[in-house]
Amino acid sequence: MVSNALHDLWFGFGVAFQGSNLMWSFFGVLVGNLIGVLPGMGALSAISILLPLTYVMHPVPAILMLAGIFYGSQYGGAIGAILLNLPSHPPHAVTCIDGYPMTKAGKGGTALGITMICSFFAASVGILVMIFASPLLTTIAFKFGPAEIFSIMLLGLLAGSTMSRGSPLKGVAMTLFGLLCGVVGTDVNTGTFRFALGIPELSDGLELVAIAMGLFGVADFILNVNRMTAVTSNAKLRIRDMRPSLAELKEAFWPMVRGTGVGTLFGAMPGTGPTITTFVAYALERKISKTPEKFGTGMIAGVAAPEASSHSKTQVDFIPTMSLGIPGDAVMALILGALMIQGIAPGPQLISDHPDIFWGLIASFWIGNVILMILNVPMIGVWVKLLQVPYRYLFPSAMFFIAVGVFSTQSSLFQIWEVLAFGLIGALLMYLEFSVAPILLGFVLGPMVEENFRRALLLSRGDLAVFVERPISCTFVVISAMLLAGVTWSAWRNRGPKKTAIQVLESELAVNE
Repeated sequence: MVSNALHDLWFGFGVAFQGSNLMWSFFGVLVGNLIGVLPGMGALSAISILLPLTYVMHPVPAILMLAGIFYGSQYGGAIGAILLNLPSHPPHAVTCIDGYPMTKAGKGGTALGITMICSFFAASVGILVMIFASPLLTTIAFKFGPAEIFSIMLLGLLAGSTMSRGSPLKGVAMTLFGLLCGVVGTDVNTGTFRFALGIPELSDGLELVAIAMGLFGVADFILNVNRMTAVTSNAKLRIRDMRPSLAELKEAFWPMVRGTGVGTLFGAMPGTGPTITTFVAYALERKISKTPEKFGTGMIAGVAAPEASSHSKTQVDFIPTMSLGIPGDAVMALILGALMIQGIAPGPQLISDHPDIFWGLIASFWIGNVILMILNVPMIGVWVKLLQVPYRYLFPSAMFFIAVGVFSTQSSLFQIWEVLAFGLIGALLMYLEFSVAPILLGFVLGPMVEENFRRALLLSRGDLAVFVERPISCTFVVISAMLLAGVTWSAWRNRGPKKTAIQVLESELAVNE
């Protein structure tokens, strides 16, 4: 088996190194990297714009170009999230939580260096998984029905609601708010409007990109609108500052490994988007950390784990897309559409019927990730120098790109108003010391939780026991119950003696005296 895989991989490198294929792969990585850096832009916008170009291209270079845009934008999106607190791609929203505080502390170059190392490591692991474990993961993916998907989404919600700093009750409240935002629009089963307030533009629900950019980009601008100096006064602008120290590498190693494992697991499951992957990886690191209260202040683990999970999932995502025809998110749906435009039907027979596409794509992943490192090493200084741009110039420009990027997704001015609305909401919540990250998680998982819950009950004719009768589902339900019990026990153990109103008044008088 190993010898056959290596032989096929060698054949794939021969395909990927062909002149036209290599040129289009490089073009895709370059465009993806540049698009990922721009606030408000992302892989979805770039692939949507370039999709008509694939009509007149050969299938192999067309798919290599689109794939290059996909994983190229992953690293580019991390740059904007770390340096500017602007996630151009929703999965990078969680990177803002610790990446941006590292930038404000003068460690933006270190965060970018950690991101580069994690991306290459995770992508390499994802590629190896595609080569050697594709048949096994495809078999496992078939075992995930509605009950299993609901259970794992429930676990993600519980983990996300407790990942925010401060009161767990605030985290739960923000997750519930995200769930409410997720059910706005047309009910999939009945076709009726829900919580649309009579606004026709809300019939398709709220836009994920608009919510992410509003909560993490516009909200930060509103809170810092009067700050006219650079982002940080002690910004390191030397290229060598991107090289992490040995201690920082040790601190990032195990979060990188665990994040890669999370991304690989979720990448093998069809229908799960990349945003849930990064949030689960971040929540896992916060749960097992000895200092969870430091997350959100610039922890290296808070950058390494979600970025590794994002890049490993990006590679493994192609397994259910190409072998089952089930895309993991909107970007993979576009790539799936590009295959069908070329007259290629994704499925178990794709590897044998079109080995040049499958193995050429796998080989191009490694080539593309090497190109990414070559491109970004000399350009790190350029990204870090963005820190010297005053806010009065930087954020109006960022707002412009946000508006252009959001408008380009569906050519709707209404979505720009969505960005502004969620920017105001996010600024208010952040001012009140609420964490806005669980809102995005609840919004992403809410529709999936509801849909799979209702589907599982329909198949079981209303029997709730279906969630504990199936082994995989039961495992995730038990883990969810243990997590909930652990949070409750931790809150009970850390509770302090409550002061009466008289005691509070006496303490205040003592302070005044």
